[in-house]
Amino acid sequence: METNDNANTRVVVGMSGGVDSSVTALMLKEQGYDVIGVFMKNWDDTDEFGVCTATEDYEDVRKVANEIGIPYYAVNFEKEYWDKVFTYFLAEYKLGRTPNPDVMCNKEIKFKAFLEHAENLGADYVATGHYARSVRDENGEVKMLRGVDNNKDQTYFLNQLSQAQLKKSNVPAGCD
Repeated sequence: METNDNANTRVVVGMSGGVDSSVTALMLKEQGYDVIGVFMKNWDDTDEFGVCTATEDYEDVRKVANEIGIPYYAVNFEKEYWDKVFTYFLAEYKLGRTPNPDVMCNKEIKFKAFLEHAENLGADYVATGHYARSVRDENGEVKMLRGVDNNKDQTYFLNQLSQAQLKKSNVPAGCD
């Protein structure tokens, strides 16, 4: 009987409730990984004049996780988002620059605060629905590559990740 080495590898997937992260969770589950879904709440929906969809998004995560048979959790990163992303955005904007909050969110929230939380859940890796690929070079360094579909490439949004963050990341949505 053949064993599946992936079964001993825990991957915590950042799930938004959207198609990309849901497919990522399903792909990893089908590849035999021990998958946990985590919904990151990064914004206080009381500040959105009733427009924030966090409740609906979490309900979508719940439905997908139940359908594919993985545990799921919600984690509140509102304070971290405010301190590391929104405050940075405002400061840069005041200086006349045009910052991209998604780049900073990936660096500070999805691949830092979320990664730390995932490691507390016993994760070997975190995964997201970003369209990108990663490969290790001959020195063990991780290189971020465009996703197979150039029309959906999201490497720009991941350009600030450190080697430590990249080495703990999995982005299967960008592969073939």
